[in-house]
Amino acid sequence: MTWNKDYWEDRYAKKEDFWNSKAITTPLKAYIDQVKDKTLYVLVPGVGHGHELVYLVQQGFSQSKGLDFTTMAFEETLKSEPSLSIDHVIVGDFFTHEGTYDLIIEQTFFCSLPLDKRKDYVQKMHELLRPEGKLVGLLFDTVFDTATPPFGGSKAEYKALFEPYFTIEVMERAYNSIKPRQDRELFIILKKKHGTKNHFK
Repeated sequence: MTWNKDYWEDRYAKKEDFWNSKAITTPLKAYIDQVKDKTLYVLVPGVGHGHELVYLVQQGFSQSKGLDFTTMAFEETLKSEPSLSIDHVIVGDFFTHEGTYDLIIEQTFFCSLPLDKRKDYVQKMHELLRPEGKLVGLLFDTVFDTATPPFGGSKAEYKALFEPYFTIEVMERAYNSIKPRQDRELFIILKKKHGTKNHFK
């Protein structure tokens, strides 16, 4: 079982967080840079070290929040980011979180979940987004031979998961990935569909 606070705090304590890019990744920076409305309510689930959240706040997106089981990794980032505070992160379980957002940023959260949580993830994202809201981010376009996160997948798999709940505006190989992830991730822009029933029952 990987979906719990103790598991992630143990990985952070042992520095087993090799997915930490040390900064916001290029595809997400490019997307955020072209968003004009800085009053949007933005959520970064599984915020971890919070590089995306840091960048959002620094760019004036004042209604941005992170969500995670633990602030352990984010507290490390705060040491070099005096413009932020621990109050920017909500401590809790994504699947029981209540709120409404215009934009949700996906960065290595989906890949951290047990595979049997993926349908729940899609439904919860749909629930948290306001009408016309968008889920934007990156998904691994490769399968990892591992029993622990991160877990990958394929474009075909992701389309089957998301299409019942979202209009897929973009789901393409990222052209500007950071070098360690080059040719291994998909950039997504998914728009919430209206009146969607539970297609996974």
